[in-house]
Amino acid sequence: MAGVPGRASLVSMATAGSALPRLGIFVGQAAWRGGGAGGGLLLSSSSSSSSSSSCCSSCRRRRPPPRPPALRRRLHLSAPRNEAVVISGRKLARQIRQEARHEVEQWVAAGHKRPHLSVVLVGEDPASHSYVLNKTKAAADVGIIGETILKPASITEEELLDLIAKLNHDANVDGLLVQLPLPEHIDERKICNAVNPEKDVDGFHVVNVGRMCLDQYSMLPATPWGVWEIIKRTGIPTLGKNVVVAGRSKNVGMPIAMLLHTDGRHERPGGDATVTISHRYTPKEQLKKHTILADIVVAAAGIPNLITADMIKEGAAVIDVGINRVQDPVTAKPKLIGDVDFEGVKQKASYITPVPGGVGPMTVAMLMKNTIIAAKKMLRPQELRAFGA
Repeated sequence: MAGVPGRASLVSMATAGSALPRLGIFVGQAAWRGGGAGGGLLLSSSSSSSSSSSCCSSCRRRRPPPRPPALRRRLHLSAPRNEAVVISGRKLARQIRQEARHEVEQWVAAGHKRPHLSVVLVGEDPASHSYVLNKTKAAADVGIIGETILKPASITEEELLDLIAKLNHDANVDGLLVQLPLPEHIDERKICNAVNPEKDVDGFHVVNVGRMCLDQYSMLPATPWGVWEIIKRTGIPTLGKNVVVAGRSKNVGMPIAMLLHTDGRHERPGGDATVTISHRYTPKEQLKKHTILADIVVAAAGIPNLITADMIKEGAAVIDVGINRVQDPVTAKPKLIGDVDFEGVKQKASYITPVPGGVGPMTVAMLMKNTIIAAKKMLRPQELRAFGA
């Protein structure tokens, strides 16, 4: 790969679905580079009863309002009788990836080069390696050239900044992200702000964050954008609604709140909702006073079972962004759960996302959309030109 000297490369242009056995990375139009010392939705509802069918008033209150026929045809949802509609993020992400694949092929057919995503992975954290594997699989699936650049945990901050600078100036690289978290001796904020904002497919650069907060076009962070797409494509209304976002992280909670509360008439339309943000110092009883009034609850605090059934009102939509690894009390094996008591809350909510299989797949799908935006150079505001893009 010209333009980034000193990087050993192992490149495979295999068909999608092929694998690199020794490295264990699914590649399909992908590349693995090692260096340094370390080397909508379509509805399928099991409930056929209408709200006017013979049933108790409590069940009628719990059942989500009927969706228009057109909406039912385009949503991948499931809803056992008298329970929340379970939104399948996997199925919705599959639809978005199909859209991305079509967009990539149109772009290439028009004579442009195939989009290229570079992921810098530092250290040996198993979770980070798993996340990067999912991203490279998705890239291959939609026809994006993906590469992973492995660096040891001992890499210095200066060395990592030098690598990012080289990737910023590599014309072959359209999208660039550095997988977080990073080792403690490296300043994550400095690293995120070193990425050219035009290539910043994570949407973490201060320019992209600032433009998002001003309702301007920007590279949106993938997880918040995924939450936004779930809400929009499921047809959950936001205008004038009360929303609680549990969690204020700069990469997830805050951007979700911004997307939901900002003006729908602006350059980058928002949700026009009234948003309350809670955080680690919000007492649970105070949090409950807000969630019990909320039409939408977004749980993104990283606290298992933070949101329970007694904390939400009948018919609320609940989006679970949390990913927590806990030990299964029955099998003693590790398992993933969210921030929401899924079994309890789905008895009262109108919509709910599961963990796993909810927001997670959407994050990867929106990352692919951001890579296409970067390849098309769709973001060319004055701030980016000043950066040297």
